[in-house]
Amino acid sequence: MKAMRATAFRMDPREAGLVAVLLVLAAVSWIVSAVQTSGMDMGRWTDPGPLGFFLTTWVVMLAAMMFPSVAPMVVAYARITHHRRETGRYAPPGSTAVFVAGYLISWTIFGLAAYALYATVASLIPGVFSSDPGGRYLAAGVIFVAAVYQLTPAKNVSLMKCRTPMDFILRRIRYGRFGALRLGLEHGAWCVACCWALMVALFALGVMSVGWMAVVGAFIALEKMLPWRRLAKRSVAVALALIAVAIAFAPGMTPGVGM
Repeated sequence: MKAMRATAFRMDPREAGLVAVLLVLAAVSWIVSAVQTSGMDMGRWTDPGPLGFFLTTWVVMLAAMMFPSVAPMVVAYARITHHRRETGRYAPPGSTAVFVAGYLISWTIFGLAAYALYATVASLIPGVFSSDPGGRYLAAGVIFVAAVYQLTPAKNVSLMKCRTPMDFILRRIRYGRFGALRLGLEHGAWCVACCWALMVALFALGVMSVGWMAVVGAFIALEKMLPWRRLAKRSVAVALALIAVAIAFAPGMTPGVGM
């Protein structure tokens, strides 16, 4: 275990290829997202559309936004399974793909819950997500809450789980495809705990906006991958707070959220 941690920074050609695949999938997903959401960006609280359309769009969005920042965790898992396979221990082919699938399933469950909450509130309080000042202030409030969450102990704990791939996996490793699925689900759950507020902020900003998707995706990548964890986390909090203030008091200056 110590030796594996000591060589965690090294990447062989197979792992580099895996990262390349994830990045290519992310790039393709960005293109597909742009096509799927073309003409649908109506600013804050954009209607996510029918459930089937939302679910398809959401999974593609996840690949676009999350695959770059989840790559270190996927590489760490692949490294362990390769090592087991090379030493003659049980590590069935396809385990890494199943791990990624488990990760996406956790985020898909969150997306379905967010969709259900959005639809329920919209049906109970007609016009709550409209373009009038009330909808604008609600969006600003949700984004400000996301900024505050950045500074909480819960955010710090869950972010650390995402920033230490090898430690996370070695402490929880389960073998076989079912074990890979469980571990992927668990990592996805921690990622949801880390980033749920950012994704809720995306709903407020406009979940069908490729521009805001890119901004939120960049926030997630920065705080997970930059070496300066506290600086990255607090910088995202400040950026969210500034966006909230701009939406509340100067909506015309905020791209995609003007009245």
